[in-house]
Amino acid sequence: MNLEHTKQAISTPLKNKNKQTRWLIKPQPERSKVEALSKVLNTDFTVSSLLVQRGIETYDVAKTFFRPQLSDLHDPFLMKDMEKAVVRIEQAITNNENILVYGDYDVDGTTSVALMSSYLKTIHPNIATYIPDRYDEGYGVSYKGIDFASDNDFSLIITLDCGIKAIDKVAYAKEKGIDFIICDHHRPGSKIPEAIAILDPKQNDCYYPYNELCGCGVGFKLIQALASRKGQTINDLIPYLDLVATAIGADIVPVTGENRILAYYGLQVINKNPRAGFKAIINQIKKETLTITDVVFIIAPRINAAGRMKHGQYAVDLLTETNIAHSESIAKEIETFNTSRRDTDKQITQEALQQIKDKNEEHCFTTVVYNQNWHKGVIGIVASRLIETYYRPTLVFTKSGDKLAASARSVTGFDVYNAIEACSEYIEQFGGHKYAAGLTLKEENYNAFKAKFEEVVSNTIKEHQLTPEINIDQQIELNVIDNKLMRVIKQFAPFGPENRAPVFMTEGLKDTGYGKCVGEDKSHLRITVTQNEPQKLVCIGFGLGKKLDLITNKKPFKAVYAIDENEWQGKVSLQLKLKDIKEL
Repeated sequence: MNLEHTKQAISTPLKNKNKQTRWLIKPQPERSKVEALSKVLNTDFTVSSLLVQRGIETYDVAKTFFRPQLSDLHDPFLMKDMEKAVVRIEQAITNNENILVYGDYDVDGTTSVALMSSYLKTIHPNIATYIPDRYDEGYGVSYKGIDFASDNDFSLIITLDCGIKAIDKVAYAKEKGIDFIICDHHRPGSKIPEAIAILDPKQNDCYYPYNELCGCGVGFKLIQALASRKGQTINDLIPYLDLVATAIGADIVPVTGENRILAYYGLQVINKNPRAGFKAIINQIKKETLTITDVVFIIAPRINAAGRMKHGQYAVDLLTETNIAHSESIAKEIETFNTSRRDTDKQITQEALQQIKDKNEEHCFTTVVYNQNWHKGVIGIVASRLIETYYRPTLVFTKSGDKLAASARSVTGFDVYNAIEACSEYIEQFGGHKYAAGLTLKEENYNAFKAKFEEVVSNTIKEHQLTPEINIDQQIELNVIDNKLMRVIKQFAPFGPENRAPVFMTEGLKDTGYGKCVGEDKSHLRITVTQNEPQKLVCIGFGLGKKLDLITNKKPFKAVYAIDENEWQGKVSLQLKLKDIKEL
């Protein structure tokens, strides 16, 4: 690979496992602000400092943070084209038109389709859903989907989580007498489709107050607008928020502003009155109370598995089914897809790692791998797995029809979307976000694209972006940690991007002498720590088993961790979830 243009300022990247993770303590807030907030809230310095770090400096802002209110959601008609979208849907209902709800095959797309179709069916009978086949049609709006609409007399298509770049497809539909309403949250290109309405808060000329909604969130704003015209209130729409919360968690959007409110109430629905599809999954996993993390790692992968391994319509069927027995039957089938997905991504990851080694590409600035036989449904997961080993922007390609398709993932702070855009001369189609994107290209352009992508990244990535990092909120003493602090931290939830669970660092820790590696492969670390105090706290460090020697013989060390709770035989106790440890 040609590395002539590699920045000289950056030394050749090494494998992640040979690197020390960087610990970064966030800037500490002004003491006067923390003390003032402590006084009005009657909270201790640690809690008040965490709040000020999050931009919460007054009683009223703190109240909004700790007690999210649905009444604080923005007026949906502030979004560009919302009035046009509502008028066109109302016209379709009046004229008894057939409406096709069309969405992507991932979690955001399938939850969006379930949300929109199930709401519209309460006010109009002629509603159908369409999820493109990942392998036959690929991402987004397809000609095949438009032909389906035309053949079945659909005169209006509402897209969810896709469509912002479907310029040619929308024009094709227009020729067939089919109108489009696009609900998307991806970045628009230089041109936008000639649709009846485009709801996308990332449009430059859209002045909606919050632009970080996921696709399902944009869909929710549309049903909120429709509902308001019928005299319904936000309380009438609460049952749909389980879908929105799931999409927010799965799509890794910031858990701030409207997203935090929607996720907060959506989690309450999941835990108190879940729809039949969620109840079927929860019954399988036998977990009582789910957090946003559980939604991301337990519910979302199962919904995703349908589109990855079979077809996304299975997920829509599960999420719109009202009969619990039928839901459990679909959930059981989806569970088999999820098991197959896990086995497949594990195998492909091993093959990809071997390919990197065989081609002597361990020291590049990027990871770009290709095998025509790899399963298209899991290449995004494999890309994330490869970043765990080689911490750098990553693309995993496979064959898709007569083209190659790739999923891209990035590292903290690096915009992989912009890097891919800089290689657009070799690309047929692409889209996505800063940290995750997808693209297609002709096979003959693969090597040229690979070289160009390496060149672009090597010239634009900063040295610190090639090393994994942990952002630390505060350095504290162990004796600060108690049940009261834990109770307050739990109220910071739901957690996610831009509202992460607080991370602490403590120095001068010692293991009590019983530290050991645990787990089937002994890859995890379980220790009990003290810090010049009789207080002892159990710690679990997933994937930290290799660092056992740092804590043996009561050697002092420092640790980065989140405060957590462990439930065992009905008893709940505090524990520290270790993120990393280092010797003093």
